[in-house]
Amino acid sequence: MKKIKALKCKECGQESPPIAKHVCEFCFGPLEVVYDYEWISSVISKEKIASRPHNLWRYWELLPVEGQQVLSLNEGFTPFWKSRNLGKFLGLKNLYIKNDAVNPTFSFKDRVVSVALTRSRELGFDVVACASTGNLAGAVAAYGAVGCFKTFVFIPADLEMGKVVGAGVYDPIIVGIKGNYDEVNRLCAEVADIFHWAFVNVNIRPYYAEGSKTLGFEVAEQLGWRAPDHVVVPVASGSLLTKIYKGMSEFHQLGLIPELHTKISAAQAQGCAPVVTAIKEHSEIIKPVIPKTIAKSIAIGNPADGYYAVKTVEKTHGVGEWATDEEIIEGIRLLAKTEGVFTETAGGTTIAVLKKLKESGKIASDETVVAFITGNGFKTQESVQDHISKPYIIEPRLNEFRELYESLVKSKQVEEHNFLKNPAYQIK
Repeated sequence: MKKIKALKCKECGQESPPIAKHVCEFCFGPLEVVYDYEWISSVISKEKIASRPHNLWRYWELLPVEGQQVLSLNEGFTPFWKSRNLGKFLGLKNLYIKNDAVNPTFSFKDRVVSVALTRSRELGFDVVACASTGNLAGAVAAYGAVGCFKTFVFIPADLEMGKVVGAGVYDPIIVGIKGNYDEVNRLCAEVADIFHWAFVNVNIRPYYAEGSKTLGFEVAEQLGWRAPDHVVVPVASGSLLTKIYKGMSEFHQLGLIPELHTKISAAQAQGCAPVVTAIKEHSEIIKPVIPKTIAKSIAIGNPADGYYAVKTVEKTHGVGEWATDEEIIEGIRLLAKTEGVFTETAGGTTIAVLKKLKESGKIASDETVVAFITGNGFKTQESVQDHISKPYIIEPRLNEFRELYESLVKSKQVEEHNFLKNPAYQIK
């Protein structure tokens, strides 16, 4: 039984064989995987899923590979918990954090790459590559090494050093491009066409994108087989947002969750917000922009799935909101000092937008809300290094510490450190 039936154009509906291909030959629309849901429904169940290892391949039937020999580093099934500190601060009674910053290479990109490289191997490729703002480069490099692929990663030349090191340690061939991500991506489309490699986010994109569905699957399962009321998702290309909703929709279609009324809201940096701008303007046109933000991991000025992200937000009655660089930094710090999670700028954007949506009344205090944290802050330390606590330097003598402590008490820094107990900080 072949569970992958075809690749189908999202625009004209024309079907193609499930090969390495991402654009419709008839209308140039994007392609998406079509499954045999009748067969899937006959073999999948909550009990079967729950009996499997705690990684994303527990949802094998709903992922675009045919074989059981998958390329995995035990990605997925990441921590999910009810946020009491941040929830209290924001005035949200049922806020949950989905922390994908603890995947093997410390971002959600491990999900899409595990799926993409497994499918690439099934299709007979021995060279894999990607265009990346950083996290994808690290994931492709790591999984490429484990899968014994020859690996190329293309990145903007000014990428954060933590992400360059995070990819380079796996020994891929790294190509730095003098330009932003959109320029890197355009070059990769040309290289993919000439060299016939498996570019995970070009010709392998229909399979690659499906890996993001597993975040929707996991949240529904971890909530006790139900969908949340509202989710806030950081947006770069727009694919993650659309696929999280697709994952929950497939669970509903298969009867694994009873209802689906989830509002999907989009979070972007103000310095690169083509999707949020379109949502706010009620426009179907995604106007490309030149990124100017510290949130480089979501700085895609011409998002490939932007149109579909807008449609998903509108369909689910969600909203789009942006955050300034200053608000993103504060979002990073807020998550760290409430939930003990150090996120990168994409997660800071999620938290900053979550805060704005609660303050503006677009998220109700009693809604079940999920905030998606997609990457680890140790990759982007530059963004917060001038905004964090600095050490007090003293000699190793008790009297010096006593003097320091007394000065801290006098200035009320010790008393006010637990800001959750300070009424001035509470959001009503």
